[in-house]
Amino acid sequence: MEIHSTSRGGLAAHIRAHLSELRDTEARVAQVVLDKGAELVHLSVSDVAALAGTAPSSVVRACQRLGFRGYQELKIAAARQAPAQEPSQDRDPAARALADTVRAARETLDGVMATVTPDQLSTAAGLIDRATRVLVVGAGLSGAVALDTAYRLRALGCVVDAPTDPLTAQLAASQLTSAGACLAISHTGATRSTVDAARGARRSGARVVALTSYARSPLSESSDCTLVAGGQDLVFGLETVASRLAHLTVIDALTLTLLGLRGEPAEAALRLSADVTVDHSY
Repeated sequence: MEIHSTSRGGLAAHIRAHLSELRDTEARVAQVVLDKGAELVHLSVSDVAALAGTAPSSVVRACQRLGFRGYQELKIAAARQAPAQEPSQDRDPAARALADTVRAARETLDGVMATVTPDQLSTAAGLIDRATRVLVVGAGLSGAVALDTAYRLRALGCVVDAPTDPLTAQLAASQLTSAGACLAISHTGATRSTVDAARGARRSGARVVALTSYARSPLSESSDCTLVAGGQDLVFGLETVASRLAHLTVIDALTLTLLGLRGEPAEAALRLSADVTVDHSY
């Protein structure tokens, strides 16, 4: 098992990306690993089982489902991680919220390189570069990321469509051809309108690139290339800024990769974009 980052964020990001694949007892084991971090080196498999309220055999199964040969290999990976920054103990709710949000964002960004490889980024950029038309879809809080993505791709000279209405997005997806591409963005990877649009694009013969926080999801099952990046949810039912920062970071990296692929035409498009921006500035 290889974690693509030596920071604690690397192991944590890898585990969170696969949480949706785990059963209840296995998920509890994964949460213990996330909570203990580098301290896991001092715990036996029985200790972890007791903390998770399950059997040692469940700990081993959880490790294997996360891609490790067993508990010992996961413990070695945990030992390489830097100590976690402790949650804020400040009594002021606002100060505590600010500190914890910044900590989560920092850890999430540290973990991006553990879940997104250069090869995956190059593949995604290649699919978009070869497309004659790119449909960008995202709903809810991912909708803002989708609009930002569409702006960046358009600034590079791509022909982009980014409808905010889900019905229009599904119609646009059904009208794509094998020469087109769909970039679908969803934190959970299970947003119905986004997944339906991605599936519609696939049925039309278009290639699909997914950006999500979980390695296994309905969206990833519908994509040709899945980029996984994201963070934990601090507020129940509400995607945190950490996940959106991770997604925007991947989009920035994707844009720079695409710029290198497109060369001078993209440089010329960027100059035109800069001229338009200047015209709207005081």
